[in-house]
Amino acid sequence: MSGERREGLAAWGSGAVKRLSERLERQRQRMEQRRHAAEHEVKHVGHDLEQVEHRNEPPPLTTVAAAVQDPHGAPAFPSLPTSPSEAVPWSLRVTAETVWRLLVVAAGLYVLFRVVQTLHIVAFAFIAALLISALLQPTVSRLQRLGLPRALAAAVTFVGGLVGIGLVGWFVGWQVSTNLGEVTNKVQSGIAQIHGWLTHGPMHLTDNQINQFVKQLQNAVGTNSDQITSFGFSTVGIVIEILTGVFLAAFCTFFLIYDGERIWNWLLRLFPPTARVAMAGAGPRAWSTLTAYVRGTVLVAFIDSVSIGIGIFLLGVPLALPVSVLIFLGAFVPLVGALVTGTIAVLIALVTKSVFTAAMVLVVLLVVQQIEGHLLQPLILGRAVRVHPIAVVLSVTVGSILGSIGGAIVAVPLVAVTNTTIGYLKARQRASQDVRIALLTAQAEARTAAETTEAPPSGG
Repeated sequence: MSGERREGLAAWGSGAVKRLSERLERQRQRMEQRRHAAEHEVKHVGHDLEQVEHRNEPPPLTTVAAAVQDPHGAPAFPSLPTSPSEAVPWSLRVTAETVWRLLVVAAGLYVLFRVVQTLHIVAFAFIAALLISALLQPTVSRLQRLGLPRALAAAVTFVGGLVGIGLVGWFVGWQVSTNLGEVTNKVQSGIAQIHGWLTHGPMHLTDNQINQFVKQLQNAVGTNSDQITSFGFSTVGIVIEILTGVFLAAFCTFFLIYDGERIWNWLLRLFPPTARVAMAGAGPRAWSTLTAYVRGTVLVAFIDSVSIGIGIFLLGVPLALPVSVLIFLGAFVPLVGALVTGTIAVLIALVTKSVFTAAMVLVVLLVVQQIEGHLLQPLILGRAVRVHPIAVVLSVTVGSILGSIGGAIVAVPLVAVTNTTIGYLKARQRASQDVRIALLTAQAEARTAAETTEAPPSGG
């Protein structure tokens, strides 16, 4: 009896082991199938992403008409395509579609440029307000951290900026009026020297010839009095436009530093819902780039004006301080602004001093310009703006052609902000694709891990 029990127990044990092994094998097969399905899903998603990135790949070949067979047994020859587009090479089709899209973009930019050109006062005033706001915004934030309300901090910063500009204008006017008499005497002395050189120099002109030339010049002025009068009227119009632009810039500056965040949130609502998140991230980065550019440009302009001002003061050229202020304003045009406005100091030195002094002033200008281009610009603006010097020169040239001095001033910050925005959007697109692939992979792995942890069913 004991032997039969042992045999029955052994038979039952072997059957249970066999059934358990069969269940484990079926479970392993199910897990293997699910793992293959997850890998196939990940590969399918990766293939879809590659198709999104490479949309310029040629489409699959379409069927064409059947080859025509010669009834006498001659070999078949290809028939004509079923549609005209099949006869065009793929590279030519891609080129044509790229070109017409570029033409559409160029047409849109041209229309935008014409609108800005028509409303140039409003456009340049708003851009100037943006630049000034980027310079004043850190001060408003600092006053807020000290406990002032935002409205009071914006008002204090705005009024302080106006007072500073007014004091600079008063200082320049005072310096010009103080040194005007000396400069006038120097100019008269220079004219007398020119008269003496004309009469006693190599030209040997007489006083009658010089007087006749002066009369001809007066007659030319009288003949062209209409043009001069019209120029006067146009000058009055320019002054009115400048005053209007200054008022608009001041008005926009105050509200940008006071309510800039709400204005930006309102602008975000104008974008499509799918683009709002991306633009919400690109906006602060573009504003940081603009702020860094303006602060760096102010520092570079200050160093240029102080260096050139000290140089022309040591050379004894009058109006050194007013000329330094003009150089500071001109230095807002990168690379060439300080050099162009510094030529005023060369002319003053030529009229009031000598040719040697004027040459020395020119040497000072060139030295400071080289220091700015090779040292100040890379160290102060290089990390913040990240724009190549070739792009800076080209943008300043194009901006001066399209918009004169205003275009030259706004060209570089516009290029810098555009570069930052495009770089952020491209990096965000690449990161979103990587995150999508990682999430899908993690989801597939989580499903596989959950299936492996399931307990096997109990045997009967």
